[in-house]
Amino acid sequence: MSKFYAACELGAESGRVMLGTLHGQELTISEVCRFENLPLEEKRSLHWNIPQLYRGVISGLRMLGQYDEPLNSISCVSWGGDYLLFGPDGSLITPVFHHQDPRSLEGMKKVLAKIPWDSIYAETGVQAAPGNTLFQLGTEKARHLARAGCLLPVADAFNYLLSGVARVEMSSAGTTQLYNPMTGTWSERLLEVAALPPKLLPIVVRAGTPLGLLRPEVSKDTRLTDARVIAGCSDELASALAGLPVNRDEAYAWLRMGPAALMGSEVPAPLINEAGRDWGFTHQMGWDGAVHFYKQTAGLWILEECHRSWENEGRSLDCDLLTHLAGAVSPFESLINLEDPRFREPGDMPLKIQAYCRETGQEVPHKPGPIFRCVLESLALSYRQTLAEIETLAGKRITRLFIMGGAANNLLTHFTANAIEIPVVLVPRDAVALGNILIQAVAGGHIDSPEHARDLVRSGFPMETIIPRTGVWNAASERFAQLAAG
Repeated sequence: MSKFYAACELGAESGRVMLGTLHGQELTISEVCRFENLPLEEKRSLHWNIPQLYRGVISGLRMLGQYDEPLNSISCVSWGGDYLLFGPDGSLITPVFHHQDPRSLEGMKKVLAKIPWDSIYAETGVQAAPGNTLFQLGTEKARHLARAGCLLPVADAFNYLLSGVARVEMSSAGTTQLYNPMTGTWSERLLEVAALPPKLLPIVVRAGTPLGLLRPEVSKDTRLTDARVIAGCSDELASALAGLPVNRDEAYAWLRMGPAALMGSEVPAPLINEAGRDWGFTHQMGWDGAVHFYKQTAGLWILEECHRSWENEGRSLDCDLLTHLAGAVSPFESLINLEDPRFREPGDMPLKIQAYCRETGQEVPHKPGPIFRCVLESLALSYRQTLAEIETLAGKRITRLFIMGGAANNLLTHFTANAIEIPVVLVPRDAVALGNILIQAVAGGHIDSPEHARDLVRSGFPMETIIPRTGVWNAASERFAQLAAG
């Protein structure tokens, strides 16, 4: 008999409901519906439209209910940092602020005036970002907190809305920067800094914890009877990593592409020390006791800015054709230090790249193809540099890299494999939903272990592996390091 699971994937720009089906030893997933998640602007403030997001989730569950199949469980997953406040009667306290609201920077300044940054890192192992819950709470109005019965990260809040049970899953607890991964508890010191009564934070649970049946009114509305709500990895990154087909003791690393990239590995225990702090590394707890150790690094934003500049000139350049032209350019004609401040700000990016190359005595790329190749090679070399940092701090030699994020450029993935000199595996686009569904299936006893779950991924979701072509990147890496050193 087939087993069915719903993954409610809440993204910062859109959401969707996914259906997972386990039939014997075969797992499949498909999209049920997709809906927008657009923030609201009001008096120069940015809020989340939670009722709209909730309606999208319920609409997707209603669609599933129309098929009269017995849904075994449901779980929600989302981005981290933002939170919802609920009154003692379960009512939502509005507004729900967006992490890009200007108040986040103000809150960060207020918190850092109360406690040194190194003390915060020592407590949490999490890098500072204005949108983290701790810093948002730095400007939270006292009357809101006085009215609240509990505070929940986004996915955990939606699990609460569906089940009526308030719990915080471990991976999203870490994104609040209020959780101590060494003790496995909320940080009393940081709760005091945030003026947050401990009673507002629910119990922290592991991924795969059953929360309860759908609330009766939700069950009746959606025609889904006897469906349980499961706390999967509530944070989208941890959920995606849960579905990687890795061996338990494998020394692997991962790279999540996007406007900014994240790169990291799994470590046996948190590596909370000065080196990790100063090199920009953060921690997140994952499924089955995993500890993920990673940092934010340069991503595809610089390419997006190049496209924007060309479009402003009236040139709409096809990315595939640009990739083709970049592939025909001689290797390593010019490289850029992606950490140079000019490349972190919007503007005419091709002009900035040309100015940088001129200043550093390199070949100046004038055409789109050479500019595109310059950026791709520089990104690949930056990932080589970050991987070396991971190996140094984690004390192990990485043997395989998984690249997540469907937006990754094909030429960039090959350049990255060549630069880091190990095989690169391309992860499917639906990795977040896949990880969520696997956790549900194990929690329901339908898959007997995380290892068995990963075997199902290997057999049912073939992934392309890129074998590196090495030999020409070492000299380029030395040159890139010199540019980075200034």
